[in-house]
Amino acid sequence: MKDKIVTADQAVALVRDRDTLTSVGFVQSCVPEALLKALEKRFLETGSPRGLNLIATAGQGDSKTKGLSRLGHEGLLRKVVAGNWSRMPSVCKLALDEKIYGYNLPQGIIAQLFRDQAGRKPGTFSKIGLHTFVDPRYEGGRINKKTTLDIVSFVEIDGEEWLFYKVAPVTVAFIRGTTADPMGNITMEKEPLTLNNLAMAMAAKNSNGIVIAQVERIAERGALPARQVKVPGIMVDCVVVADPEDHMMNLATLYNPAYAGEFRVPATSLPVLPLDDRKIIARRCAFELPPNGIVNLGVGVPEGVASVANEEKVLQYITLTVEAGAVGGIPASGANFGASVNMDAVLDENQQFDFYDGGGLDMACLGMAECDAEGNINVSRFGKGLTGCGGFINISQNSRRVVFAGTFTAGGLKVAVEDGKLRILTEGRAHKFVKKVNQISFNGKYAYDRGQPVYYVTERCVFRRAKHGLALIEVAPGIDIERDILPHMDFAPIIGQPELMDPRIFRPEPIGLETHLLNLDLPDRVTYDPQRNILFLNLEGMYIRVNQDVAALRLVVEKRCKEIGKRVGVFVNYDSFRISEDTYEAYAEMDRYMLEHYYTEITRYATSAFMRMKLGEAFSRRDIAPHVFENKEDAQRFLASFNLGGGD
Repeated sequence: MKDKIVTADQAVALVRDRDTLTSVGFVQSCVPEALLKALEKRFLETGSPRGLNLIATAGQGDSKTKGLSRLGHEGLLRKVVAGNWSRMPSVCKLALDEKIYGYNLPQGIIAQLFRDQAGRKPGTFSKIGLHTFVDPRYEGGRINKKTTLDIVSFVEIDGEEWLFYKVAPVTVAFIRGTTADPMGNITMEKEPLTLNNLAMAMAAKNSNGIVIAQVERIAERGALPARQVKVPGIMVDCVVVADPEDHMMNLATLYNPAYAGEFRVPATSLPVLPLDDRKIIARRCAFELPPNGIVNLGVGVPEGVASVANEEKVLQYITLTVEAGAVGGIPASGANFGASVNMDAVLDENQQFDFYDGGGLDMACLGMAECDAEGNINVSRFGKGLTGCGGFINISQNSRRVVFAGTFTAGGLKVAVEDGKLRILTEGRAHKFVKKVNQISFNGKYAYDRGQPVYYVTERCVFRRAKHGLALIEVAPGIDIERDILPHMDFAPIIGQPELMDPRIFRPEPIGLETHLLNLDLPDRVTYDPQRNILFLNLEGMYIRVNQDVAALRLVVEKRCKEIGKRVGVFVNYDSFRISEDTYEAYAEMDRYMLEHYYTEITRYATSAFMRMKLGEAFSRRDIAPHVFENKEDAQRFLASFNLGGGD
């Protein structure tokens, strides 16, 4: 019954030259700082170990000197495979200076590789990364000229495209928990996340490697409840008790019990955003939220969606998740990003990505640093800088709906909202809508070809990925296309008849998001004229986001038709009506069903040429008369030509 408790110096003395090291952590949370500090100290004092291979999922550090940046010394590292590089600037510099081999792979793939290595599998098969810079037909995830070996392969299985990922087996794993016993059993009751601790320990142990755990305290042998043990002692070789300053909850917060799930925080205590460009974008993105849907919000501007949803009291209708593992609650921001308050559960990171990769997300709202005419997004590399994709590719590629959010320009942009209109005070110095992105982190054409709805939301306009590229679909009140949009883009978008962004977005009072998301106003949109036997459907300004919205509309209209007790003529107003690309078929099928059972005739009008075209195409596929009139008067004249059996 060996006592596994040692000092940090004793533990890192076991690390050998050319070992493959992995270290747990997500942004600034759960970083085993004491172990990384001791390893750095050993190298600086002795010159060893040398030539380590580092595998890291998310960024781990303060973007300065802490975390994995402690390993950024020439000679210490030989090769690095990481999801994020910006959190370890000294390591990033080694790669950009051609001093080490370097790869940038999707965060979720790396997390899953640990689990596959534990099972002694040759690597990981996935569709994640296809048609992005990770695809070997593009860049293969290689980040410098020195790196020439492909660790990602393109394969076809039963006619389908796949990528195969392979990296070296882990021989040293730095993990972290809260409490350990002398046998090495590890609990994580005060940690905000469980991450990949178990998978990393298994991967190292089954590769004849070593596992070193950093904790903050030691319990008596046999005192830890079995169900609280997250990593059993059979997988742990050494336990190091860290000093408090090296075992903070994250590198900025010593401890916050709400992030550990010890209690729930009153939602009213969360701050309300001021009406600025960030809130405008967040409000517009919030209109895309699917009722009862599962959502991921990225770091930065997308974080504001959670604040808007809380202010509008709709958080109970959606489930927010974080790729690090939190399910439910409200994600934290800034240095605390990755943690959540009031969460329902915390999954291991690799399991969360399994869920994401399999299509579990109803919507992802992510940042956009660069966007081009094809709708491609770059968040990973800019000029000589290297950020890394993190979990972006996993999150964006298989979500049922993707909304990219960011300001229209960058660097000094200032706006004002006056009398419900947006005014640009100072334009940003840098264009974000460029001819061609520097690196493809998200492929717009690949998304469109797979039927994935994609929107690009800024403070002044909204774009959609259409068949032939980026289409301008909405413009903010007060914004002139020729003055405020086109001169600040490096390409010309597709312009049809853009709608006005919802005026509520630009007013200080709440926008009534609950009514919008739950279709609470549907009964008020259906009226009946018994004299003419006409049912009026006023769908002006309505947004059909998901098939459930179609079902809700059908339920209300069918109920009214049953009350009337006979077939009716129907007059539909589609002014400012919006419908998601993936719901056209369900909507047309609803019309077919209603014509078969309740309607004598449908007369429709929409001032938007694009809407007339798309609805017409969907109706034609269902053998429904496809014509949609351009104006109300023509539609009324057409309806008047029919004897609809009105009166008593």
